[in-house]
Amino acid sequence: MLATAISQLVEYAVQKEWIKEEDRVWAANRIIEALGANGFDGLEEVNAELPPIQEILNELCDYAYENGIIEGNSAAYYDLLDTKLIGLLVPRPYEVITKFNQLYAEDPKKATDWYYEFSSDTNYIRRDRIAKDRKWTVDTEYGTLDITINLSKPEKDPKAIAAAGKAKSTGYPKCLLCIENEGYAGHLSHPARQNHRIIPITLSGKDYFLQYSPYVYYNEHCIVLNKQHTPMRIDRSAFNNLLDFVTVFPHYFIGSNADLPIVGGSVLSHDHYQGGNYEFAMARADVEKSFVIKGFESVQAGIVKWPMSVIRLRGSDRNQLSACAEHILNVWREYDDEEAFIYHETDGERHNTITPIARRRGADYELDLVLRNNITTEENPLGVYHPHSDKHHIKKENIGLIEVMGLAVLPARLKNEIAALADAIIMHKDLDADPLTESHAEWARDIISRYPDLNKDNVNAILEKEVGLVFAAVLEDAGVYKHDAAGRNAFDRFIESL
Repeated sequence: MLATAISQLVEYAVQKEWIKEEDRVWAANRIIEALGANGFDGLEEVNAELPPIQEILNELCDYAYENGIIEGNSAAYYDLLDTKLIGLLVPRPYEVITKFNQLYAEDPKKATDWYYEFSSDTNYIRRDRIAKDRKWTVDTEYGTLDITINLSKPEKDPKAIAAAGKAKSTGYPKCLLCIENEGYAGHLSHPARQNHRIIPITLSGKDYFLQYSPYVYYNEHCIVLNKQHTPMRIDRSAFNNLLDFVTVFPHYFIGSNADLPIVGGSVLSHDHYQGGNYEFAMARADVEKSFVIKGFESVQAGIVKWPMSVIRLRGSDRNQLSACAEHILNVWREYDDEEAFIYHETDGERHNTITPIARRRGADYELDLVLRNNITTEENPLGVYHPHSDKHHIKKENIGLIEVMGLAVLPARLKNEIAALADAIIMHKDLDADPLTESHAEWARDIISRYPDLNKDNVNAILEKEVGLVFAAVLEDAGVYKHDAAGRNAFDRFIESL
């Protein structure tokens, strides 16, 4: 089996054009060395269709575990080894960058198509795990929202957690987004990245790098990261960078998480953006009210029909668009409206910022500016403009860029909880008695009261729909201006202040 798996991995590398025919023996010997293998009988001829790459790698990891090369057989240990094995065969960064640039000269989309497939073929994007995610859509008054229960990221086993806790922290790389991750061997507290290749690009004259997310939440989910380990910041340069990116890659959108806790993303310490080849519900949403901003008459401006508070700018002059966005940001940073419970600062802590998203519309540029505020109160200690406690049974985590645009990234626990809830509803079980259904009990009773024809054939579809409606309500919680008369009037007051 060892010879078969090694032969298949070498064949895979040849088929992907990472190595040449003449490299087969050399490649096999590198794999044998990494596995500490004895008794290898030589390469076999591979005539049949290759199994999926993860199956080949699992065979090799099983051998390593059974022969004491690695300590555990969980995903934490297998990931470190299988990434190392692929990394032995993947082309060097210079070769990847050269190929990308050659394709880009022909067509930007051809370059990203190739790079995305390459990042998947190297198993950096783990397609087998992404396939486990549960995904569906739900129609709401704001359009069709995307719902995902994230099952891609494996749970660490207790042995790996204990080993990681004993390991000495090196502080290298500084974070998961630093360029030093490229080729890094990793350890139980930091993912291996020997199969990782990044593409240098220039935004506003500064060095950035393009890569894909290893756990893509949507098509061609990319990350654009600063060469320097510097904190996130929303300002004129950020708007310029976003508009520069969609000039270079007009078939992609790009956005930035906000630069404050609660309303920002999970990594505020490293300047980065997220984009991709996908149209979110927010991009499809219409402008429900247009207005003109003095001094920026050439820029089309309007309020978007969306659960959160979004100003859309559109125009052909990217410099005017960026200047207009900066003007809105500067006004919002200092804006207070006591009646609407908007305070730009309390006790020296600033609260107002923006989540920006850029895209192309033919020759025009479009920039969505989502108004954010991270103030907390005793009633809402996690944030006033954050999922409220009555929705925490579905979504308690921060609302970052991806959720803002209309894609719910829900916790893995919901897979089992929703399944248990469906069973409890049909079997008329006590919803408060089971830990899996207890937090959902009040919500479930409300659903039962509204669906008298609820049965085993439709219960799952109904629960999926209701989860989506809760997510829409979560986005309304995160909106600083609500969709009622008072909220619309308050939004108008801000618009007038511009």
